Amino acid sequence: MRVVLAPDSFKGTATAAEAAAALREGWLSVRPRDELLTRAMADGGEGTTAAVLAATPRAVVRRVPGCTGPDGRPVTGSYALLPDGTALVELAVTSGLPLMAAPAPLTATTRGTGQVIAAALAAGARRLTVALGGSASTDGGAGLLGALGLRLLDADGNRLPDGGHALTAAVRADRSGLLPPPPDGVRLLTDVTDPLLGPDGAAAVYGPQKGAGPQNVRALEAGLRQLAALLGGDPAAPGAGAAGGTAYGLAAAWGAVTTPGAAAVADLLHLDEALADADLVITGEGRFDATSLRGKAAGEVLYRARRAGTPAAVVAGDSAVPAVLTLTRLAGSAEAACGRPLHWLRRAGALLAARRWALAEHPLTSRR
Repeated sequence: MRVVLAPDSFKGTATAAEAAAALREGWLSVRPRDELLTRAMADGGEGTTAAVLAATPRAVVRRVPGCTGPDGRPVTGSYALLPDGTALVELAVTSGLPLMAAPAPLTATTRGTGQVIAAALAAGARRLTVALGGSASTDGGAGLLGALGLRLLDADGNRLPDGGHALTAAVRADRSGLLPPPPDGVRLLTDVTDPLLGPDGAAAVYGPQKGAGPQNVRALEAGLRQLAALLGGDPAAPGAGAAGGTAYGLAAAWGAVTTPGAAAVADLLHLDEALADADLVITGEGRFDATSLRGKAAGEVLYRARRAGTPAAVVAGDSAVPAVLTLTRLAGSAEAACGRPLHWLRRAGALLAARRWALAEHPLTSRR
């Protein structure tokens, strides 16, 4: 029997790779002769690089020391260089919210991610893929673009400091020193469809998650609006608000294309090829519900499994769907499941191998 293990992370308790390894161990404890393929998934946010590296043996990680963290302190950045010349950059590594010593919604910057991108281009990357989840800033990608040579100037011709609030003073965007994009283009991975501006935009929706109060949100909105007036592009495009508007900035300045992160990661992992002659695929995530089928990794796996005609099973920490095998149910409580997630994932793998749980039915495998 050939089984594909393609879970997302169980956020806060197990990475996607750890979840896949635990499911594998549990399955093999019952059916040791089966062939198991691991395709740990992600949706374009945290864990995307790890997922791709696990499935791409010839990929290499390049570290970029001395980058500017989201609060200005130095951090070490990194990118993955894939065999086809693609540089995969995960924004959260250098510009992520967990790197902040304290919330600073008005001044947080994406400059460090731009420094990583510049290093990848200098190393000869022909294509760029940027995973946009987990950002700390709402600067429209201005810091990132600044590291690539864009100069945002105030009325006196002075270069603006970093941070979304400073953008309100911008009167000119000098692109003369902006590096050109890589020859084979730029792809942005995200699991959101929010525009840059307005009540559904980057500042209003995600600013509060980064420490912005109502007055801060208004200031950040004004800054993003001013940036859009200078850079042009399409601030209303779906996904433009991703990563505090970084998707908008890269699209306006570099022609970057935004794409659903889970689908792009599945392509990078060659998931369709793995499913083509598989007897079963197992996916999962921390919480499985209706939103899982709308752009999340587990939903993408289920959609592709249905398209390939491959039976599917879902394991989740908790679920609103009865057909899903949950760690909470196995452990007896959410607290017990969170306390020993890998143990219960191994148990879930063993139950599935022993055919003591139903496979996912048609309603789970419909397209998001």
